[in-house]
Amino acid sequence: MSASASEPIAIIGMGCRFPGGVETPGGLWRLAAERRRTMGPVPPERWDSARLGALHSPEVALRAGRGCFLDGDMWAWDPEAFSVAPLERDWVDPQFRVLMEVAWEAVEHAGIPVDRLRGSRTGVYAGTYAPDNLFREARPVQDAPNSPYLFGNFTAGAAGRVAFSMDLRGPVMVISTHCSSGLVALDTACGALTLGDCDTALAGATLLMLSPETHFHEAPLLLSERGGCYAFDARADGYVRGEGAGMLVLKRLSDAIRDEDRVLAVIRGSAVNNDGQATRLTAPSSALQQQLFRAAVDSAGIDPGEVGLVEAHGPGTAVGDPVEYTSVNAVYGRGKGRCALGSVKTNIGHSEPVSGIAGVIKAVECLRRGVIAPNAVFDEWNPAIPRDDGSRLFVPEEPTEWPVDGERRFAAACSYGVTGTNAHVVLESAPLPKRAASKRPSTEDVVRVFRCPARPRNRCG
Repeated sequence: MSASASEPIAIIGMGCRFPGGVETPGGLWRLAAERRRTMGPVPPERWDSARLGALHSPEVALRAGRGCFLDGDMWAWDPEAFSVAPLERDWVDPQFRVLMEVAWEAVEHAGIPVDRLRGSRTGVYAGTYAPDNLFREARPVQDAPNSPYLFGNFTAGAAGRVAFSMDLRGPVMVISTHCSSGLVALDTACGALTLGDCDTALAGATLLMLSPETHFHEAPLLLSERGGCYAFDARADGYVRGEGAGMLVLKRLSDAIRDEDRVLAVIRGSAVNNDGQATRLTAPSSALQQQLFRAAVDSAGIDPGEVGLVEAHGPGTAVGDPVEYTSVNAVYGRGKGRCALGSVKTNIGHSEPVSGIAGVIKAVECLRRGVIAPNAVFDEWNPAIPRDDGSRLFVPEEPTEWPVDGERRFAAACSYGVTGTNAHVVLESAPLPKRAASKRPSTEDVVRVFRCPARPRNRCG
């Protein structure tokens, strides 16, 4: 069950880590507004890209030799802050570690003391994809018979450890639908709030590239030879993978207003579906995407012509971009004013399960500022895209003022999984506060400092 017009969901806090030194939602906005790109070579502490590349064709080596990586040491962290036992400190998947950090930051960004959530009916919904740390640290059974290695890397730990670190007692689960995992987690959290299964929810996703297996398997089929995500552009030839983690704090809007929370934006509607056998397993279906968009718009109770920004999936693939343009244009292509077709992947790469959450965070920041951030790259339309000359869709190439009639702005975000699971959310700008200041202090761009001693780590060669 998704968010609906009868019980909108408030986003009251956000936390994130993305390439380019992004550690706050405002940092992601600035990176996008400045059209910065974050692609670079594989850091040597992850794996020996040159040695592994020599085992493959030059084309595969080129595609697999870069990505969008987080800054800093992914193995340095403060386990005591998250109630992690000393025995486990070196075994917990770094993907879970960074998700715990951004979850705490999102709660603090919401102005809620973490102690107030302890023992509460707060749910955690986390999207994940590849267990890279499991690949990286694998040992023969005879070499590590008593280690907590498997326990530290079970996928369920992504959500379970967030809940344990804060003593949260609502529904806690991991969602895995490949690239759409994060947005499906968000939709699931909205449904739980609407049904009354929890009173507060954390929804997000995490991805770190810690081992070369996933990277090299994707390289020949999906990754860009040019080294970028050229969404809707004539240069589109695949995507560059990107790391990241993001978390949203959610409440029913009525509860957020009652509690005088600072509302960042409102989820008016959301929907999830699957392509079934509409086409082959890994190919997108425009017909099913259009059904998805209309279901989300119907649940939001709005006219799609009012939406001024569609934060697209937009990975820059030969098949995906033309299909998505057709779908978005069919539902959002006519209406009031222009409608931007955005893609944060042009800045931070394709963070796969996190990509939908990244799109929502960017869209929320655009709604809050009344300015649409540009795509990092766009020269000319991909000739494979069936352009509609009467469409109001455009690709933003510079920060664009977002005028509206009245006070409300609407945006939408898209995410599609490679095995057919699609998700879509419709967002509205926050209602104007009834009082000049909330009781909760603003924590915009405040970064929580965790004690992170250097940790010994194994290197994959």
